[in-house]
Amino acid sequence: MLTKQFDPLKKKQLQILDENGNIVAKDLEPNLSKDQLLKMYKTMVLGRVADTKAVQFQRQGRMLTFVINKGQEAAQVGSAAAIEEQDWVVPAFREFSTLLYRGAPLYNLYLYWYGNEWGSHFPEGVKILPVNITIGAQFNHATGVALASKFQKKNEVVLTFIGDGGTSEGEFHEGINFASVFDAPVVFIIQNNHYAISVPRQKQTKSITLAQKAIAYGIPGIQVDGNDVLAMYVATKEAVDRARRGEGPTLIEAYTYRLGAHTTSDDPTLYREDKEVDEWIKKDPLIRFKKYLIEKGYWSEEEDQKLYEEYNDYVNDVFKQVEATGFYQLEDVFKYQYAEMPQHLVEQYEAYKHYLEEVK
Repeated sequence: MLTKQFDPLKKKQLQILDENGNIVAKDLEPNLSKDQLLKMYKTMVLGRVADTKAVQFQRQGRMLTFVINKGQEAAQVGSAAAIEEQDWVVPAFREFSTLLYRGAPLYNLYLYWYGNEWGSHFPEGVKILPVNITIGAQFNHATGVALASKFQKKNEVVLTFIGDGGTSEGEFHEGINFASVFDAPVVFIIQNNHYAISVPRQKQTKSITLAQKAIAYGIPGIQVDGNDVLAMYVATKEAVDRARRGEGPTLIEAYTYRLGAHTTSDDPTLYREDKEVDEWIKKDPLIRFKKYLIEKGYWSEEEDQKLYEEYNDYVNDVFKQVEATGFYQLEDVFKYQYAEMPQHLVEQYEAYKHYLEEVK
């Protein structure tokens, strides 16, 4: 069991692929096909290109505030690749590449950050809950979905995420505790990117690792090199299998780094040094994974350049479609909050429609 082999209390961290793309734990290397590996890599590249372009669109005044994911693609895709088609993803707000891997169209994701709630209306069969902006609430949502699945014997596992800063929220503890007590089939992932906006990780908790917080709830916990997509896959796969067997939740700390700003409203130069960022750039998850694929003979620099060019054009085309939608209808704010609109919203909605008639 990986959580015993890599005990967070002993400062042990799971790593399979080092920053130079070399396998450092051959016995743990997953037996993934070429197609699986390339899907993972291509999704990471699409996530990086779309993330970079979104920042540009926002700076041009063409998109609202965007949450930046650069540097965290391995943590997101490695975990997403380990769950099955019937499983659920309950995201926070920094899981862009996870959602892409699980089938959320880029059009929808851009539409959401464009300010249109219809972006959360995913295609049939894409089992993802909407982006959750309220820090920590997704842990309770994930536990609820997992318990519902368990009671209905649906054989579903739920994958959910939070940031290092989110571990200071009450709902982080409530969600894990409840899931632990009732053996809910859920996998909790902390994307420890070292900063909760401007607050560094060391000011969140005195725990040596975030993974060791699992001990208080009586569940396994493990710290993983979050820039190693293979390690993230292996750790999540074991946790998912364990949950599916009815053995309860697991807590995974993905030790990664936010290379960009917290959001497009943030200036990270005010609270961290460039030299720190430069050191983490050397650990870029895309670079190490590309080297691994090239070494296996699955990929080449020429294919890589072509892929980036294709995705650059694709992302531009998708955003043009998003811009063509114009402003969203204000009535959507009323219509899609509840399955049935409560009376106080009915009254507000009627008042809004009356106002529209008057100003015509």
